[in-house]
Amino acid sequence: MERSFDELVAEAEAEPTEGWDFSWLDGRATEQRPSWGYQRTMGERMACASAALDIETGGGEVLAGVPELPRTAVATEPWPPNVAAATRLLHPRGVAVVATEDGRPLPFADGAFDLVVSRHPVATWWEEIARVLAPGGTYLSQQVGPESVFEVVEFFLGPRPEEDRRSRHPDDAREAARAAGLDVVDLRLERLRTEFFDVGAVVYFLRKVIWMVPGFTVDAYRERLLDMHEHIRREGAFTATTTRFLVEARKPRG
Repeated sequence: MERSFDELVAEAEAEPTEGWDFSWLDGRATEQRPSWGYQRTMGERMACASAALDIETGGGEVLAGVPELPRTAVATEPWPPNVAAATRLLHPRGVAVVATEDGRPLPFADGAFDLVVSRHPVATWWEEIARVLAPGGTYLSQQVGPESVFEVVEFFLGPRPEEDRRSRHPDDAREAARAAGLDVVDLRLERLRTEFFDVGAVVYFLRKVIWMVPGFTVDAYRERLLDMHEHIRREGAFTATTTRFLVEARKPRG
């Protein structure tokens, strides 16, 4: 029996959003994965590292899935609910979880890590990454690319200006890494298909990924959500394009 708009929205509003686990969307949304397999690639780098740092670990879900961690493994996270979730998940693996503040330098010594990783950072502070990397060390990151899920963003906010469309471009990451003294050894961008199969999935996504539609609430966007509900009923899904890029940069030895 088809569920009503109010039932779907109420269920999505009641669901907790801490951590970076999107399993609640199983069966309600799909996102094509990049071909490079970030967690597998990160695991390969971790197995060869002696000291590793995961920046903005979220709830620690990705790092917790790595088969073999280095002798020293640290994760940072700025959002308090995520810090608690990551601590519960990562402490049994021997990972120290450190609460950080946005805009404050990383609380680690120069050259402390031979591997730094980050999946979907809100922002990349290249100078700090270069500082905490040991000579010859590597930064590996999967990041959200330009115009990611803009079909959803523009459905609610209308057409975005060109500077928003150009934001998070991998070419900018390359230049910022070089300016910080790092050598970019790999940079790949992929455009991937995302589908939402009910309006509750959209509500949950926008509550969790808060920068997509800043200030999103069901009350503020109720009319557009009703339009989204009708679109999904009519078309079977709301389709968007996700962009992801992989960047790997190395700190010179000399």
